[in-house]
Amino acid sequence: MELNVLSLGKYNYEKSLELQFDLLKKRQEDKIKDTLILVEHPHVITLGKNAHKENILVSGEHLKKNGIDLVEINRGGDVTYHGPGQIVGYPIINIKEKKMGIKDFVSKLEEVFIALLNEKYGIIAIRDNINNGVWVDKNKIVALGLAVKRWVTMHGFAFNVGTDLNFFNLIVPCGVQGRGVTTVEKLTGKEVDLEQEKSDLLRYFIEIFNYTSIKEVTIDDLEV
Repeated sequence: MELNVLSLGKYNYEKSLELQFDLLKKRQEDKIKDTLILVEHPHVITLGKNAHKENILVSGEHLKKNGIDLVEINRGGDVTYHGPGQIVGYPIINIKEKKMGIKDFVSKLEEVFIALLNEKYGIIAIRDNINNGVWVDKNKIVALGLAVKRWVTMHGFAFNVGTDLNFFNLIVPCGVQGRGVTTVEKLTGKEVDLEQEKSDLLRYFIEIFNYTSIKEVTIDDLEV
């Protein structure tokens, strides 16, 4: 099975959310194939449907003054930050066709990053039995938050490659107290090429999710 890959580069969060809903409907109606959106967002804090607003540690005025958007959305999970230096992925995938439950899907998503970090960098990344995502010691390196509508997934993952960690001080990341956040660059002490990292991520993604190949597409290609 081929996977569509839509790489948007730097792209506004709310526009990407509208795009997700559009592609979700098309995938539900079998008008498009499974599609993975890859994007890098300007500064934004998002609140999942189970979020506690007290996990945002600064005022709305402070966020606005510093050019940080705040968006409430329908994914699971609490509060998280997206910004430059982070690879964000939104899989629009029919898990029923892939004979998966949501837990299997989440586990495979985690496995993508566990394998990539271990094999490429020698970084030992793990799952947590209580908090989803991917962790290195007590620091989260990949945040996960998903929604599933009529067997099709949306929202997805945020992979901290070269993210400025100071922005995470504005929130309690994912609502988890006593844990930190890290990046590939912090762990390796080296600058990482984001485009190369996307390429490597895709290689692991298609292998672990058993796609035969990828097809690079544009938004226009997905207009049906």
